[in-house]
Amino acid sequence: MAFEGLSNRLQETMKKITGKGKVSEQDVKEMSREVRLALLEADVNFKVVRNFINEIKERAVGEEVLDSLTPGQQVIKIVQDELTKLMGGSQSKIATSERPPTVIMMVGLQGAGKTTTTGKLANLLRKQYNKKPLLVACDIYRPAAIQQLQTLGKQLDMPVFEKGTDVSPVEISKEAIEYAKEEHHDYVLIDTAGRLHVDDDLMQELADVKEAVNPDEIFLVVDAMTGQDAVNVAENFNDQLDINGVVLTKLDGDTRGGAALSIKAVTDKPIKFIGTGEKLDELEEFHPERMASRILGMGDVLSLIEKAQATVDEDQAKELQEKMRTMSFTFDDFLEQMGQVRQMGPLDDLLAMIPGANKMKGMKNAQIDEKQLGQIEAIIQSMTAIERQDPSVINASRKRRIAKGSGTNVSQVNRLLKQFNEMKKMMKQMTNMQKGKKGGGFQLPFM
Repeated sequence: MAFEGLSNRLQETMKKITGKGKVSEQDVKEMSREVRLALLEADVNFKVVRNFINEIKERAVGEEVLDSLTPGQQVIKIVQDELTKLMGGSQSKIATSERPPTVIMMVGLQGAGKTTTTGKLANLLRKQYNKKPLLVACDIYRPAAIQQLQTLGKQLDMPVFEKGTDVSPVEISKEAIEYAKEEHHDYVLIDTAGRLHVDDDLMQELADVKEAVNPDEIFLVVDAMTGQDAVNVAENFNDQLDINGVVLTKLDGDTRGGAALSIKAVTDKPIKFIGTGEKLDELEEFHPERMASRILGMGDVLSLIEKAQATVDEDQAKELQEKMRTMSFTFDDFLEQMGQVRQMGPLDDLLAMIPGANKMKGMKNAQIDEKQLGQIEAIIQSMTAIERQDPSVINASRKRRIAKGSGTNVSQVNRLLKQFNEMKKMMKQMTNMQKGKKGGGFQLPFM
């Protein structure tokens, strides 16, 4: 997960102050020093860190903490508030033009993932907002960029407007917008050229396209793994193009996360989206308050529910809940659930969204072994239909056959059967408790 190092450091620091009945100025001073070091190590801009620490100190030794019943918790709330404010305060939504199509220019340096992000954004607009996007290939210097966008268009079953490499980007953009009007597209996503570094020719071309099409949004795509360089690139592009927002890619990598915490403060332009993986559905809207909550180990239930709702059919969820309650939950149901949960993204990331999961016994720094999940799937798939419906028929010879068919051993098969029975009992207890509560509503697929 992104911010892992920063997250661990801040959580350790916050833990020291949480339970305090009284918080002295010295406590705040020590906490501020540790927070400052954690942020600098995460590659956050030093001016941004200085201002951030000053804000915390000022508020943490003020009346709102001194008059609070739980001063330690109040200090953590201040850190969370300031972290949220640092990343933009609230979500910055994508523009929608009153006279379609809405035109979005995608800009950035070569290698930041601009073309792929253009495809991901088109996918998100269609899936989440039911819009009809048009992809436009305006990188005339790299034939591979046009081919890449066409490949993405095929994968997404989405049209790509291109005129090859002999027509200017300005002309391509203008013609694409006319085409989009005729074909009733809601959004036009213009994939522009990038360079390995910021240069005058690139900026002039982008300025010409901007002037010609007057885009509703200019999104700068930057690679979060480049750390402080990402902030410098954002500053450069913003000075010359007056961008509307930033899309941070590779936020799933081994990055220190400083770019995400510095960009808004340095450019005063919001982070609009974050890339959380390589797949075409791994682009998310950026919510500063949710990210601050995750960094401080408080989970992110809203994002978890949104992922679940996008993946799970509500009628199926209700049917499953009834099966859990009546103990008629089978290995077939279990297999289906595993598939749905895995569609929601890497399991380590899902775990980070559950409040307090990192504090639960055995869950701290838990590494979820995807290979082990693959073995579980193989064992279940090696069972017959009858065995999946009624595991009680599985005797010693059946266990040997299942182990052989799944490339595992009998003890692994025994362990899964035992865990499955224990899980069924626990599920029954949980669903009965849930039934006792008012409402019920939508359930997460692993509840």
